[in-house]
Amino acid sequence: MSNKVGADAVRPTRNSGWKLFFQTIIARSYPRIIGQQRETSWMLFDIIMPLGSVIGYVLVYKALHAPQEYIGFVVIGGAMMAFWMNVLWSMSSQLYWEKEQGNLALYIMAPNSMMAILLGMALGGMVATLLRSVVIILLGSWMFDIQYTVIDPLQLFAVFALSMTALYGMGMMFASAFLLFGREAWAVSDLVQEPVNLVSGFYFPIKSLPFWVAAAASVIPLTLGLDAMRQLVFSTGLSLGFLTPGVEIGILAGLCVFFLVGAKLLLGYTEKLAIREGRLTEARR
Repeated sequence: MSNKVGADAVRPTRNSGWKLFFQTIIARSYPRIIGQQRETSWMLFDIIMPLGSVIGYVLVYKALHAPQEYIGFVVIGGAMMAFWMNVLWSMSSQLYWEKEQGNLALYIMAPNSMMAILLGMALGGMVATLLRSVVIILLGSWMFDIQYTVIDPLQLFAVFALSMTALYGMGMMFASAFLLFGREAWAVSDLVQEPVNLVSGFYFPIKSLPFWVAAAASVIPLTLGLDAMRQLVFSTGLSLGFLTPGVEIGILAGLCVFFLVGAKLLLGYTEKLAIREGRLTEARR
């Protein structure tokens, strides 16, 4: 009897529910945050390469004698592009890469939620990308003497938070879609990169596009996020905005719900498919 009590006393406890969910997020974000410190050369290239394209667009605007606000638009767009690249390559294609490396089966069999695993990846990638974006904004503002006028700090924070939530929710939803596409994931990632750079208005006001093109591009969270942030940090930004910041905040909140729910449904479908068939098939099967 005493042996049984002793065995029960040392039996490890297993977390479940929300506690396991948050522990998974922390555990999965840890490698990405620490990995940035171990490979400092990557951070250097991640900052220099986007800054090079920013400088190129700034010089074009200077040659055309464009208003000073346009130069600020370019710097902010270059900083936010780092988040899009992180979502495209470190989120959307992540499950496909894990499958190629043989780790996906472990994720499926583990008691952890797939949503928590991808949220951990998103959190770790967001922290590292945020540092790069801040450096790009500081260097760009210093090099080109950009002046900011923050109109409403609370709205600015809300726009950034909602944009990141919706953007990484879209990345989690695409992670399942790319995994179901199979080898086409690489082609899809390459295909959408440049069109998104164009229609999202990374280097120019989205208002310059035809209305219906800009409206269709608003499905991408960074489109409205960039437009609202530019309106809120430049004195003449409101005159160049596509929609008012309040309306864009409301749309971004709706996109957050849509992409997070879509990610949950697609991840659940992918997990059931893997359990039922013992492998992940392509979308057409």
